[in-house]
Amino acid sequence: MQISEAEAVVMDVLWQQHPLGADEICTALAAQQWQDATVKTLLNRLLNKGAISAEKDGRRYLYAPLLKREQWLASESKGFLDRMFDGRVAPLVAHFSRHRKLSKADIADLKRLIEELDDGK
Repeated sequence: MQISEAEAVVMDVLWQQHPLGADEICTALAAQQWQDATVKTLLNRLLNKGAISAEKDGRRYLYAPLLKREQWLASESKGFLDRMFDGRVAPLVAHFSRHRKLSKADIADLKRLIEELDDGK
């Protein structure tokens, strides 16, 4: 399922807490300085895509995510790797290391991950 960057911002709110009404989502997104109509349009798009559900609660709807954050993250990261690095992780890490974007903690985490992979965990 493809969701836009703006839709992902709305999803982040719902992944953190749900169910929420549109007014609560608008309040949570106040820093974005979006009009309420923009947020409602994004909610409609997400509903049409099947990424969220809406349940009537009196005179309003409560929204909740159907798309799991882990599913979306896996899809997005795979798409990024496929587009930018021919589906391979090593060139991605090499890119960051060449541009000094890896901290000592990042390097230690990568070493630990590689050791776990070698051990078959």
